[in-house]
Amino acid sequence: MSYKNSPFLEIETQKIEILKTEKEGGVIYLKSAIPLMDRSFRMTENLVRWAELKPNQVFLGQKDNLNNWQKITYLDAFQAVLSIGEWLISKGADAENPVIILSENSIEHALMGLAALHIGVPYSPITPAYSTKSTDFAKLTHAVNLLTPKVFLVSDGHLYQKALDNVAKNAEVIYIKNKPIGNFNAYSFEEILNTKPSNLVESAYQAIKPDTVAKIMFTSGSTGLPKGVINTHGNITTNWQQIVQVFPTMKKGFTLVDWLPWNHTFGGNHNLGLTLDNGGTLYIDNGNPTPKGIIETVKNLHEIQPDIYFNVPKGFEELIPFLKSDENLRKKFFSKLTFLFYAGAGMPQHVWDAYEEMAYETTGRRLLIATGLGCTEACPSAMFNTQFGSFAGMLGVPVPGLELKLVPNAGKFEVRFKGENMMPGYWRNPQATENAFDEEGFYITGDALKFVDEADPNKGMIFDGRIAEDFKLDTGTWVSVGSLRAKMIEAGDGLIQDVVITGHDKPFVGAIVFLQNIFLQEKLNIEIINNEQIAKNDTVQKLLTEITEKLYLNGTGSSTTIKKTIIAPFEPSAEKGEITEKGSINQRAVLTNWAHIVEEIYQ
Repeated sequence: MSYKNSPFLEIETQKIEILKTEKEGGVIYLKSAIPLMDRSFRMTENLVRWAELKPNQVFLGQKDNLNNWQKITYLDAFQAVLSIGEWLISKGADAENPVIILSENSIEHALMGLAALHIGVPYSPITPAYSTKSTDFAKLTHAVNLLTPKVFLVSDGHLYQKALDNVAKNAEVIYIKNKPIGNFNAYSFEEILNTKPSNLVESAYQAIKPDTVAKIMFTSGSTGLPKGVINTHGNITTNWQQIVQVFPTMKKGFTLVDWLPWNHTFGGNHNLGLTLDNGGTLYIDNGNPTPKGIIETVKNLHEIQPDIYFNVPKGFEELIPFLKSDENLRKKFFSKLTFLFYAGAGMPQHVWDAYEEMAYETTGRRLLIATGLGCTEACPSAMFNTQFGSFAGMLGVPVPGLELKLVPNAGKFEVRFKGENMMPGYWRNPQATENAFDEEGFYITGDALKFVDEADPNKGMIFDGRIAEDFKLDTGTWVSVGSLRAKMIEAGDGLIQDVVITGHDKPFVGAIVFLQNIFLQEKLNIEIINNEQIAKNDTVQKLLTEITEKLYLNGTGSSTTIKKTIIAPFEPSAEKGEITEKGSINQRAVLTNWAHIVEEIYQ
């Protein structure tokens, strides 16, 4: 039997029943007919609950310097939260002075964040890149000035020393290791764990309301200085309820092996948050989807078998050669899996197909591969695709309790969201807040969607690119960047990792192509020296030319065909904003930073 015709491992997902209405001007509204169920609004309520109901269950695990798993139970985590909460109260942390966390994912990071949440004090996990990869600390300084914190947590006082010198004057600084020295008060994390909690902590917990600010999550800042997205307790707990209604199987609890950074909404609100909400266990993966980081991920997956596997498409893609070549790893990986979930970017169809095929060959069943659409402002989920046997690019339908608005824009439908999971606005930025919502109170995403079947909204919607990324050729013809990018990656069948589309005010569409090193090594037997050397390789250039010509012949006009490509002779830089922490390419940053490469396409 072909894997395409094989049965699925059945899991419970919610019934799909979408209501559609249309108004003048072609504006369409979609919402689920399934009502949103009641939920708690304090984010740490289930921490209290699990500490009582299953005190000895592991909540979080992380490897130490000796490569041994260090674990903390729900009861121990709750007791630590009470102590840290008392300490924060004593140092004046409050609703107007959020706690800042400068740290990679760690048990201590989680405990500090939960302690702030438990006493109604907002916290902001800021990407380590602003502190460790920047030389001017401009984005970090902007965030700190916006937040006015009294307390910082850093994972390593030496690693963050220069950043602290710039932004933490007269503050309270907690360090996990290596005491920093400067014009601030420094305390070890172990020291504050010895604080004896009082009734002040319980009083602060009881004072939390649905509109109490929980987190300030910063946007990427790819188009300017980052904005602080306000996530309230009610926003996040609403979204947790929306998610578990779509995936009721989560309520049974689950085990995750996860690397996604908690300063991103996918890693923090979604993965860590859902673990807490459902009494699961999260093992912190210190790897990531890079040639070096994936080795650590593979080691961890040999030791811990997840029930659900969350990742970005690049993370899934990097794992494929290891799963295919290591039967033992493959059997372990699929042994307990109930479904796979990706977000953060579009998944190439060949990656999707590889996981379906491996699941069938290993277990005799295919798995649900789910995804959706969300954003930091949605805390994070707005739509989910839960259709078995679907395809890459399908985003599904809106979650219960959220209304979706489709507004005609440049020949596409721009999507907007409204619901109790949507942010109230940006922290101390009234103008950005006003600009973010339309006259009906819908958040303007800038994303474009299209129906699978306009006559049947239950069949879901497909991503149709970013409105802001699309551009016109010098003929005035609109180019859909998202769809062209997806077509070229798919046509590469594993050769192409990412594509930056060019052609604004130019006579034709071009592309800067980033190649997949694993494909070059394993399929073409090409030794990787550097990007410039690869860009000049005759075999690679010939293969890319064949792919481009095939796409050109199948195109329907100047806006749907890529006429000329250049292999990127450079490695995208995270420090310059060219690559995100999720491993995807920032189109705007590459076009700006490498304008001379773009011009080469049109010479």
